[in-house]
Amino acid sequence: QVQLVESGGGLVQAGDSLRLSCAASGLTIRNYAMAWFRQAPGKEREFVAGISGGGGSPVYGNSVKGRFTISRDNAKSTVYVQMNSLKPDDMAVYYCAAKFRGLSPHANEYSYWGQGTQVTVSS
Repeated sequence: QVQLVESGGGLVQAGDSLRLSCAASGLTIRNYAMAWFRQAPGKEREFVAGISGGGGSPVYGNSVKGRFTISRDNAKSTVYVQMNSLKPDDMAVYYCAAKFRGLSPHANEYSYWGQGTQVTVSS
């Protein structure tokens, strides 16, 4: 039974930082590219950041480049995204997703999804 469980969301002020975690179970995480997506009300689901199975080749969406950092600890079966300099536009539900092998920015290529964690940024 594969499960991805996000945590770390909450309410912050613009300019603050937040770190989200995604705990994976039921799969060998090193064989999966992991990614973060987000979706705000009325908007499309957006690729935020992705990382290959071994932890190399991080990829970021244009709107978060330079502010967010994705990382993973395969020994802990956990993926993180460190979010700095948060903006009101970052306010969304953030989802963790897993894809066997190769990294992709396309949500429809991911097989497993977490339930999401809310990030609210006040201005």
